[in-house]
Amino acid sequence: MGNRVTRGDFEWVYTEQPHTQRRKEILAKYPEIKTLMGPDPHLKWIVSGMVFVQFLACYLVKDLSWKWIFFWAYAFGGCINHSLTLAIHDISHNVAFGNKQAKWNRWFAIFANLPIGIPYSASFKKYHIDHHRYLGGDSLDVDIPTDFEGWFFCTPLRKLLWLFLQPLFYSLRPLYVNPKAITRMEIFNALAQFSIDLIIYYLWGLKPIIYLIAGTILCMGIHPISGHFIAEHYMFLKGYETYSYYGPLNWLTFNVGYHMEHHDFPSIPGCRLPMVKKIAAEYYDNLPHHQSWIRVLWDFVFDDTIGPYSRVKRLCKLAKES
Repeated sequence: MGNRVTRGDFEWVYTEQPHTQRRKEILAKYPEIKTLMGPDPHLKWIVSGMVFVQFLACYLVKDLSWKWIFFWAYAFGGCINHSLTLAIHDISHNVAFGNKQAKWNRWFAIFANLPIGIPYSASFKKYHIDHHRYLGGDSLDVDIPTDFEGWFFCTPLRKLLWLFLQPLFYSLRPLYVNPKAITRMEIFNALAQFSIDLIIYYLWGLKPIIYLIAGTILCMGIHPISGHFIAEHYMFLKGYETYSYYGPLNWLTFNVGYHMEHHDFPSIPGCRLPMVKKIAAEYYDNLPHHQSWIRVLWDFVFDDTIGPYSRVKRLCKLAKES
């Protein structure tokens, strides 16, 4: 994708994130984009179908040998679970039921969380707001690796290990970087999740539980779909901190690859982000983007100029809470 950037530290910038200004310019030129904002009427039905497919799979795998449990967890169940995490990402922006039904979105995210095996949706919502509001913000955007991750995971083997352990870092990093008080919704999330886990265990034994959780961990680590974690904000070209991907895996991931468009318009559901690109093509066509998430993972591991340090950081002032 052009000239690479050598890494020894994060790329510190002293400008505001680019999405705010681009959003203003695009809306001034194409006010019809506002009509794309609002809930996706199909999302709740698609997600519900995926949840019930996973529950059916729990019944089907209960008598399989362990090698097939892990095979189907990686090849099938984990793909659905990773897709559900990206549905939860969309739901965190209230696109399942709209902004006026915020609580319905929170509860539906907990429902979408059930096949993932581990309570996650409520905590994700709490921190994802900061990722958009303070993109790259030091000690605020927990999507950015810690200094230890940047320093230690700097060789191909270590970066491969980092990718494998990414679910662990992704879940524990917020507790270190920006710890927040546990919310009531997080408690409900945990109670609902562990109740379903216990019911599945009571009905069908341990193997379905391992199928669900192993699929989640494996497919958020080294897996073609997990390339989006690196593709979205790791700086493959100096000066660019957000990248889109327009390939076929968007069909499985609620168009999370349209990431520049998403950060420009987070209230537009994933199903309509291609329309944003089509309407405002001159704002996106000439920006660097990725062609393959597998290639992103390959470059991340084997290009010694790319690693966990390849992120833009900035100092951000805390916004006043309304």
